[in-house]
Amino acid sequence: MTEPISVVLIDDHGLCRRGLSELLEQRAGIKVHGTAGTADEAVRLLASTKPDLAIMDLKMSPVDGFRLLTRLRAEGIGTPVVVLTMSDSQDDLARAFRAGVRGYLLKDMDPDDVIDAIRRTARGEIVVAPTMAVKLVDMLLPGETKRSRESYFRQLTEREREILQHLSSGKSNKAIAQSLSISHDTVKLHVRHILSKLGLTSRVEAAVFAVEHRVASEQSDPSHQASG
Repeated sequence: MTEPISVVLIDDHGLCRRGLSELLEQRAGIKVHGTAGTADEAVRLLASTKPDLAIMDLKMSPVDGFRLLTRLRAEGIGTPVVVLTMSDSQDDLARAFRAGVRGYLLKDMDPDDVIDAIRRTARGEIVVAPTMAVKLVDMLLPGETKRSRESYFRQLTEREREILQHLSSGKSNKAIAQSLSISHDTVKLHVRHILSKLGLTSRVEAAVFAVEHRVASEQSDPSHQASG
């Protein structure tokens, strides 16, 4: 039997910790190893329980989430972190990803979407709240760079566009390989080609680029079908 996903919840509001804990355990079967309301509690809990994920708010007092992220890395605690916050600030989004988080979710998301995003992150994927996708694009693809990459997009083969479409939905290489009935190594090769052709450096950038350029709709439009 597969072990349930294990998480630690870090938020300085007790009601939020309790509500999220009940949601994850009772509705999703996700094991909550413990909750922390301060940075010191979070460090001790993560060090002792070693969960699959840490679900963390950013706007905490007196030590905010960004300072806590720095402290965790300094102390060698490598637990993947998913931010769950009310902040829809592009600056906070940028700082969080620069700090190495694996996901950025908003507290006003549908509970089922939060659960799904946590499960995907536990599988190794990177998740972003849908309403933050455009802000991430603006952060990554400013001005002339964005326009030039629109022209690069036309260089993608039909198969590469198909894989880019799957990336836009947050699928892992393994999931893409299963969907397309091709090998995992073939998907990895295509992803490398996509990043190279678009001038990108990560799967996150590729996924956000795909969302911004509505690759799914492009794929369904015969006028945009490329050969090769």
